[in-house]
Amino acid sequence: MEYVESDLVRIAKRENNTQRGYLVVNPLQGKHVPASPSGVLRLFNELSNTFKDSYKDERLLFVGFAETATAIGAQTAISMDSKYIQTTREIIPDVEYLFFSEEHSHATEQKLIKNDIDSVVGDIDRIVFIEDEVTTGKTILNIVSILEDKYQGKLRFSVASLLNGMNQENLKLYKEKGIPLHYLVKTDHSTYDERADKCAGDGCYYEPMEKQPIDYSYIEIKGAANARRIVEANLYLKSCQQLWGGVYQSIGLISNRKILVIGTEETMFPALFVGLKLEELGNIVMSHSTTRSPIVVSSENEYPLHTRYQLKSLYYSGRKTFIYDIGEYDNVFIVTDAPKNETEGLITLLNAVSVKNKNITLIRWC
Repeated sequence: MEYVESDLVRIAKRENNTQRGYLVVNPLQGKHVPASPSGVLRLFNELSNTFKDSYKDERLLFVGFAETATAIGAQTAISMDSKYIQTTREIIPDVEYLFFSEEHSHATEQKLIKNDIDSVVGDIDRIVFIEDEVTTGKTILNIVSILEDKYQGKLRFSVASLLNGMNQENLKLYKEKGIPLHYLVKTDHSTYDERADKCAGDGCYYEPMEKQPIDYSYIEIKGAANARRIVEANLYLKSCQQLWGGVYQSIGLISNRKILVIGTEETMFPALFVGLKLEELGNIVMSHSTTRSPIVVSSENEYPLHTRYQLKSLYYSGRKTFIYDIGEYDNVFIVTDAPKNETEGLITLLNAVSVKNKNITLIRWC
């Protein structure tokens, strides 16, 4: 399937961001905008097709960037039957990190677990960085510089992204450094700031709701795979299949319903996978995830986001997160690997979902 810019690009306005005023919102990515899980994963598979024949004789490690590219990285690694790890902004106990920055982001610090890279550096030839969009390539060069310094020429690097908006100067720099670029759609960002500035910002904004939430169902599934640590992609997929098996055992056969599956922050792929399986049962399913991204919402029909619910993070209640444009569904499933003791964030999410929905199930993968 061939995609064009109008398929994958909607322009939104970042809130209070002096580094970059716009945000590219991909309506088919299943992050900010609800999207069909089967369509989302098909998109990610198409990215795999851009480089599947390029590295047949090489051992690959895929690195997906938190938070928006974690599911893209997981699916591409599964498609290539390779190793996978995502960057993270969460705290992982008893590890060493490689720290690098993402200057334009609302949350600039990114981390990759050094212990895990150390453990596989002799068993891989190339790291393939996976992103939803690459605008300048600076973030990836930041981590490449650190890895080159640590591992002294033992690794080669490539980049694959749904969108590539790099200018000629940055493209030339990557060519000189010998870092191949793969992407589905080439974009021109020259008008994006201007388009974002036209946003009226008159959408519907909800502050965190901390009242006693409505009743909800609860399913706890053991055996979670944590892609913040290196995983074999086939084993990660098997863990997601076991997650779905546990969910199916609890909910039984559900069909002919309109369903929403919500992921939480970096935990996108498991939600998309559960959504895919619910689609296969004959349901109309949409999926999107909570996010750290504070985005302006607006009433214009062509603007991608119209309603914003501010939340407390399910991972750390002192952190602001958001979810956008929750519709009305017969059933809503929330898939999370957040710790059980962080109840404040969960309450705000349940209350946001319950503005338009009653049948809510929390699936905790632990």
